[in-house]
Parts: sequence; C-alpha cells; structure tokens
Amino acid sequence: MTDVGAGGGGGRRAFIGSFTSAGGPGVVVAAVDEASGALTVLSRADDVPDPSYLALSPGGDTLYTVSETAEGAVAAYRVTGDEADKLVLTGPPVPVQGDGPTHLGLVAGHVLAANYGSGSVTAVPLRADGTLAEAASGVLRHTGSGPDEQRQEGPHAHQVQPDPSGRWAVGVDLGTDGVLVYELDAGVPVLHRQTTLRPGSGPRHLAFHPNGSYAYVLHELAPIVTVCRWDSGSGELTPLGEAPVLPGTPDGDAYPSGIVVSPDGRFVWTATRGQDVLSVLTVDGDGEKLALAGTVPCGGHWPRALTASEGFLYVANERSGNVSWFAVDPDTGMPGPEGSVEVAAASCVILGRSADRY
Repeated sequence: MTDVGAGGGGGRRAFIGSFTSAGGPGVVVAAVDEASGALTVLSRADDVPDPSYLALSPGGDTLYTVSETAEGAVAAYRVTGDEADKLVLTGPPVPVQGDGPTHLGLVAGHVLAANYGSGSVTAVPLRADGTLAEAASGVLRHTGSGPDEQRQEGPHAHQVQPDPSGRWAVGVDLGTDGVLVYELDAGVPVLHRQTTLRPGSGPRHLAFHPNGSYAYVLHELAPIVTVCRWDSGSGELTPLGEAPVLPGTPDGDAYPSGIVVSPDGRFVWTATRGQDVLSVLTVDGDGEKLALAGTVPCGGHWPRALTASEGFLYVANERSGNVSWFAVDPDTGMPGPEGSVEVAAASCVILGRSADRY
C-alpha cells in the first residue's frame, strides 16, 4: 500500500469534503492517476465551514457543497479556467433555512439540500451559469418519528437526489424510517409519495440500479439494504425484500454509511462504520435481489462515504483522516487495497472529469 503526498499532474480530478470543525482542510482537489487510481493532493479551499458533502454539475464545471453547520448553507465553486486545480467560490454561501445539511442533489435547475438537524429539504434555484441564487425558493419540513428514542425522536433528512428519469427528487429520512418522493412546484419541494420501511432501521442513503427500475436503500440503524422497485412514471417506490451487509451479528458498533452500485449493475458496495469494512453484494437478474458475497477492511477508521470510478473504489475514512482506494476485481466485485492519502476528517469523495477537458 502506498501513501501519496502533495504534488501535481494532469488528468482526472477528485474532490474530497471534510469537517473543518474537526481539523479538516475544507474541500480538497486531488489528481487521479488513470492507470493506478492513485490520488495526489493538489490544492484545498477552506472558505466554507464543514463542507461535508459535494456534488458536481452535469458539465463538471461547478462543484456544489453543503455547509453542515447549525446555520446550514450551500455554496458553489467554479472549477474551470486556467487554474482547474484550484476552486474559486462563486459567491457567498446561501442559507438553507435548516440545521445541519448532510447531502445535496441537483434537480430541475435547483440544488436540493437534505437538512438532518431540522428534518427538512430545501431548494435553492440555479442561475443559467450554474451559480446559486441569493435565497432559497422553498423548504419542505418532514413530519413523524421512529421507535428509536435517541435517534428517531423526529425527522432527520439524510439524503436527497434526482431519480434516473430526472422527473422526481427522492429523499431518505433516518428519523421517520421513510423514503419520500418530491416534485418541485415553482421551486418549492412538494411531497408526492412516502414509503415507510422497517421500523427502527434508520434509512440513510439510496442508490439506483443503472436500469432505473430498482433502488437500494442502505440503513444506518440496522446493517441491511432494502431492495425496492422504482416506477418513474408514477413516482412510486415499492419494497421487495432485504439483504444483510454484514455476516452474522456484528460485535460492537455497526453503522452503515455509503452505498454505490457498479456501472454495469452487477455489484453493490456498502461501507459500515465501527466494523470499518466494505461489503460486496452481488445483484441477481435485472436487479431485484441482492446477496452478500463478502467484506474487506476499508483502509481506515469510520468510512463515511464511498464512490466508484473506472474500476476503482474510493473511501473517505473520517476518524483515521484518510481517503483509501481499491482496485475492483471485475469478475467478483471484490476490492483490493491499493493506496491511501491523508485528508483529516474526510467525509466525502467524488470523481470529476479530466482536467484537460475543463
């Protein structure tokens, strides 16, 4: 296993979020070696406090981030121009009128933020150039609770993203055991449907199968994935069954965090904090069944998020302060450790386009 320090180099870029309140450097830009998957840190931007989750515009020229603070905001960085290895804030962060935004997604010309602390989803309009409008256009507050009195005393929106058709926004609420489907009405999120999953399971993140007909919901309070059928015509999510992400009953803390589906739809990967493992699940048929194939160490401590790209998996390990990468066996889906780079309080890692195409 190799450690990679500061340096340069052309090619693709990775963007890494971190918790500045825990000593993180802000948003880190790293070069990606296309052959080995290795990351080399190039620069950082610390203008926004606690940029814990990131998303790129479809063209790859703008990077959006939450500010996971009690005041709650979203911000946008430009990643184009002569200095593609540096991020330039396009304007002041825009308040989301919510507490602790943990995730954001781009839907119908808006940035939607999932606000964990206040249990709400906020829409911020995008201008034609991809920059954020000066104020949010609407907030939808979730209602309800769950049986876990410590973690589910009220709603806790944890993720929001577009569905594959782009018609709907889909939100995951840990506090209510719910997956919510929204429409945007004049920039205001409006609830379309809500599906309740196993009580006390605490759903955290959802990922769609590439065929757009299935969705996989990873739970934080139970080490399981719920397989669901997704109907983009009606905007309806239907639970079909569950699959474990750990073999047997875990010994000690086990809090699943991130979930990724392989581009060919043959594998699902998850990360579990406390157990500090990545799990590999095989996908049966067209996507309606999952089976646990095995687990491997995550390359650090407290894996908060992961992403897949070009035959590699990248994992942001929050408490060990590093991002590790793995080469994926194309036949089995099993990840093999390849390297690690230090990023204090790492919370998210995403891959962008090649720098020479900016």
